[in-house]
Amino acid sequence: MEHNLAVGLDIGTTKIVAMIGRKNEYDKLEILGIGKSKSLGVHRGVVNNITQTIQSIQQAIQEAEATAEFKIEDVTVGIAGQHIRSLQHSDYITRSDSETVIDDDDIDSLINQVHKLVMLPGEEIIHVLPQEYKVDGQAEIKEPIGMYGGRLEANFHVVVGQVSSIRNIGRCIKSSGLNLEGITLEPLASANAVLSQEEKEAGVALIDIGGGTTDLAIFRDGIIRHTAVIPFGGNVITEDIKEGCSIIEKQAELLKIKFGSAWPGENKDNEIVSIPGLRGREPKEITLKNLSRIIHARVVEIVEQVFAEIKNYGHEEQKKKLIAGIVLTGGGSQLKHLKQLVEYITGMDTRIGYPNEHLAGDSDSDVTSPLYATAVGLVLDGLKRNERKKVEQKAQEVYEEQVNDETVEEEEIEKPVKERRSFLDKLTERVKDFLDNAE
Repeated sequence: MEHNLAVGLDIGTTKIVAMIGRKNEYDKLEILGIGKSKSLGVHRGVVNNITQTIQSIQQAIQEAEATAEFKIEDVTVGIAGQHIRSLQHSDYITRSDSETVIDDDDIDSLINQVHKLVMLPGEEIIHVLPQEYKVDGQAEIKEPIGMYGGRLEANFHVVVGQVSSIRNIGRCIKSSGLNLEGITLEPLASANAVLSQEEKEAGVALIDIGGGTTDLAIFRDGIIRHTAVIPFGGNVITEDIKEGCSIIEKQAELLKIKFGSAWPGENKDNEIVSIPGLRGREPKEITLKNLSRIIHARVVEIVEQVFAEIKNYGHEEQKKKLIAGIVLTGGGSQLKHLKQLVEYITGMDTRIGYPNEHLAGDSDSDVTSPLYATAVGLVLDGLKRNERKKVEQKAQEVYEEQVNDETVEEEEIEKPVKERRSFLDKLTERVKDFLDNAE
């Protein structure tokens, strides 16, 4: 696939989105094609029916290919789901020679040490994100490379998930005739798409309300500090409406989207919606006040769970205030009056996050909907991976030329610099190897 193109595949609980994008001359993201299909084989962010998921993926991919008139081969896929959890961990290494400066290899061996953490059976570390380093007890170092020191330690944010879930996603991608280019944690992808650098510096909590799960990512000083996946999303609200009003799911979903509100105070008692009955039965009359009471109860529960996670993060030290407050994104963030409710419960400034942070100015209004935040973030991630590959290839070519050129002295040959690969890249390779060997 061309270097300047990337494809994001967001495998969600309610929908699967394939998005093709490229960078334009102003370094902004241009969306060339988008495909969307109903997601049938996914429950709470986890694949539970492989055949149906493959069909849904192929449908979304075909639709995106038709709009972009372009054949898709490689995809960057998002991983979420209720099996994701995160923990804080600090670790250190003692260097054999404190007379030399700290380099990439030292950091790699420190990160590899974190990988030896004992996990629960069936779990695997997905991300190891270093936060601050300490060198010989000197704290708050952002970048230790080039410093002298004998003991290098760091605090890590470690994200853990179930191996089988990750492999199942890999399996679906492969069986859909696609190549798994990379895996990214969905809250991180959404954050890339909707948050500005200033917000990440000031301290912000991103809440991505999806169909099956609500993802949380907390940033401060530009670094990801905490991630969590709460196993409730828009679907449980629909479920409640269905039960509470005794109507079918399709009608409940429509009611929620068209008339739903998270704030019960604003509806008058006499506002009524009439819903056609099933097969010759009488139509049902539902008051909007009742509807918003049902929605309100469930939304309060979701927001309180998320807020508990945010408070958990903040109570360790009082100075960890999130100045930029909360950003809501995902399909669930479009619920009327949700922003007001979240501000009321948490007392934090809140805005709705649209994924237009990196999009070209003339983008279609469809694409800038919070529904597509994750997909846009995945495309950005894929483009970043392509950039990295390009740089590495170039360095490798220069190196080979110098080696073959006999007039260049051996000392002058520059070794190609390999960028430190994230664990996700390594994880992607492990999943690929596993799938190849498992065939």
